[in-house]
Amino acid sequence: MNQVVPSVKSELRQEILAVPPVIKQCTGIEIYGRKIKSVIFTTDVSIIANNNADAVLAVYPFTPTPAILKSIMLVASVPVFAGVGGGLTTGQRAANMSLFSESEGAFSVVVNGPTSAQTIEEINRLVDVPIIYTVVTETADIASRIASGVDILNVSGGAKTVDMVRKIRQEFPDFPIMATGGPTEESIMNVIEAGANAITYTPPTNGEIFKKKMEKYRKEVKQ
Repeated sequence: MNQVVPSVKSELRQEILAVPPVIKQCTGIEIYGRKIKSVIFTTDVSIIANNNADAVLAVYPFTPTPAILKSIMLVASVPVFAGVGGGLTTGQRAANMSLFSESEGAFSVVVNGPTSAQTIEEINRLVDVPIIYTVVTETADIASRIASGVDILNVSGGAKTVDMVRKIRQEFPDFPIMATGGPTEESIMNVIEAGANAITYTPPTNGEIFKKKMEKYRKEVKQ
């Protein structure tokens, strides 16, 4: 028997940023008993407070700082995967940032592509949350990172993402894989079929969302 899922919203919060429904077709990754399928990639607190993703991927192109993480944790109602560096921010600083992230309630810490196996080992000795390693090239030494303590792979290879996911899945049949899904439902489905367990989704910017809303307001004013 088909059952309709009831939808409940408040009077003022009728609109949220919804991730593509096709993401529900992936298996998900279970972390602490919670199944994660959709991971929204943003540090915009207004978007973090108004979306239906299962988790937040909070990484950004600057040195990780406690103030940014605290702001994100304050508004997030779902698990946060916190970026802790690995490129310019390495070694003990990355490990310390990981410990801070854990103490603030982050579900996992995320290290980027250049992160050495040694830095991952330092983080793994210091924290108890899962470590996510971002794979950005086809030549990445994934085996050494897994041996150092990585628990989940986050594949972000641009146009090569599908091929990279497929290759990793062949080499590591049971290892948890997150991956960028691309801009369309078709591209997301291709990544899922290649072997991704969870999908990271990059939402439109605050400005893009506001532009559509302002166009709607202008039409209503003309009437």
